[in-house]
Amino acid sequence: GGDRDWGSASSDDDDENFSPQQVAACSLRDHLNSQLALLNLPLRDRQIVSALIDALGDDGYLKTSLEELLELFPAEIDLDADELLIALRHLQNMEPPGVGARDAAECLGLQLKALPKSTPYLAEALKLVENHLPLLAARDFGKLKRLLHIDDVGLRGVRSLITSLNPRPGSGFSNTEANYVIPDVVVRKLRGRWQAALNEAAMPKLRLNRIYADILTRNRESSNQQLAAQLQEAKWLIRNVQQRFETILRVSQAIVDRQRHFFDHGDVAMRPMVLREIAEILSLHESTISRVTTQKYMLTPRGTYELKYFFGSHVATDTGGAASATAIRALIKQLIAAEDSASPLTDSRIADLLGGQGIVVARRTIAKYREALQIPPVNLRKAF
Repeated sequence: GGDRDWGSASSDDDDENFSPQQVAACSLRDHLNSQLALLNLPLRDRQIVSALIDALGDDGYLKTSLEELLELFPAEIDLDADELLIALRHLQNMEPPGVGARDAAECLGLQLKALPKSTPYLAEALKLVENHLPLLAARDFGKLKRLLHIDDVGLRGVRSLITSLNPRPGSGFSNTEANYVIPDVVVRKLRGRWQAALNEAAMPKLRLNRIYADILTRNRESSNQQLAAQLQEAKWLIRNVQQRFETILRVSQAIVDRQRHFFDHGDVAMRPMVLREIAEILSLHESTISRVTTQKYMLTPRGTYELKYFFGSHVATDTGGAASATAIRALIKQLIAAEDSASPLTDSRIADLLGGQGIVVARRTIAKYREALQIPPVNLRKAF
């Protein structure tokens, strides 16, 4: 039985598959950006809010600290923490209530503050989420009643108000209809080396209107101060977008360099890699690498992959090295595809065979990987 193909977790065979993948889209950002367009904000403030929207998780939370976000802006913007905090307040005033929160307490607090002042138990609920959320989680109701100066009826009212809130304000926006991904990066082999290049189609077309700039240069009157300021803002915006794409390209090339054997030989050759490794090579924050590799896609001769795909769990080898989980899954798939269907391989036998190649994997780990590949257990693979 050497020609069976259980599951299709590996894309080794689709060398010619250069079409973009279908993946589900999330429209929380669209919803927020359309509100941002209606706010009467200067261009600079609008761009800062837009960068915060980009940094949100799909659940609507802002997990990246403001200090780390400050690092991401080009130095010439001269952005300070207060300015970033003001931009965050603009974001937190948008729909859905609770969006842009840094943690659960802030998220619930923002939702409570958006309710009418006349809402029963509003003040007590606010005091609870801002100061005593752990007590609610621990169900220490006696202490809560004392701290909030309320009785059983009051506590019921406060709890029912809090349970009516949404702890994941972005969850209602995951849009399940499939969208075609436009890859951000294209990988090709040039003169024997795998090289990443930005996909022009994915980059926003930002060109300063040359005529507009020329008029300004010729008429340097004081009345043009506003025009000059707008031109400066536009230049800053373009620089900011360019820098974001440059970071994506640098990270992509570093991934390609570390995983070049994958591009030559497929999943079997995937090497173990963690975000910290790329962060250190490029002198960037680990959270920056995490953000740049999420929902960013790479088109390769083997198919389209999210950049995150190249990072994963790994197991030790007997020589003190490590093998990536992706490579091990591919090896399991190969071994089972080539097995004798009259006496298929048990998970223990697969573990022994991998052990013979210097990769130490427990039998239960083999079972877990086999199930992930949707390959049935040995008794169901046996040909009677």
